[in-house]
Amino acid sequence: MRSLKQILDRFYKEYNFRKRLLHDPVEFPHRYKDPEDIEVAGFIASCFAYGRVELFKPVVDNILSLMGEYPSSFLRDFDVGKQRQRFTFKYRFNESLDILCLLFIIHTLLRRYSSLERAFTHHYAPEDPDTGSGVAGLVAEIISINTSPVYGKKIYPHGLIHFFPSPAKGSACKRMNLFLRWMVRDRDIDFGLWKVIPGNKLVIPLDTHIARIARCLGLTRRASTDWKAAVEITNALKKLDPEDPLKYDFALCHHGISGVCKARGNPGCRDCVFFGLQK
Repeated sequence: MRSLKQILDRFYKEYNFRKRLLHDPVEFPHRYKDPEDIEVAGFIASCFAYGRVELFKPVVDNILSLMGEYPSSFLRDFDVGKQRQRFTFKYRFNESLDILCLLFIIHTLLRRYSSLERAFTHHYAPEDPDTGSGVAGLVAEIISINTSPVYGKKIYPHGLIHFFPSPAKGSACKRMNLFLRWMVRDRDIDFGLWKVIPGNKLVIPLDTHIARIARCLGLTRRASTDWKAAVEITNALKKLDPEDPLKYDFALCHHGISGVCKARGNPGCRDCVFFGLQK
């Protein structure tokens, strides 16, 4: 694994984090200074981080603009009736009422716990091997919140559930893991606001691209891009850096955008810097 580590470490050191900010949803929480606003903006941005970046960024921008300079204060005092006519847009699977309900759910969590960090750590235990139980517990609580103030009855439409996948159902939970990386890691473009959770308890934000590279490198044998695959890949990366395995998320991303690794057609394997390192 030494050669693989050397290559990934080099990719990590060469990674252009400033450029990443221009093409990544982490741009949104970086607009704020107060930790509570960073936390809320990050959670909202991560919820919409699916599909093409140029499509979901205007939606997040619109939401945050309507929330004003201090999104955390806005959500603490959130009133569904007053805001119903303002949040009338939608995004792909998420109808306007689903977006309204997302904000209502964050409002409810802030009222219960005063911060999203406390909401998450309520379900996280230090003895847990990773953040999976915390994610599953928080999602279960979210899905128990009474949504009738938004929908007129307690229902959970697909567009709302889509915001909150769970490890308990096998999902890789890329967006939630992305949000947790932003909050927990204390270097690069991540904020390090949450001090209770160690960085080596995080699970990689797994998408189909990272999964494809990871299979090629023998970091996982799972065919599905699911929670077990995400954990398996993360555990393999811990062998390269036991304390900060998710720094290799950037390294693998670096490789992907090089244009060599492709899902279809000529994948360019023989031109790949990793060629011959596969297990």
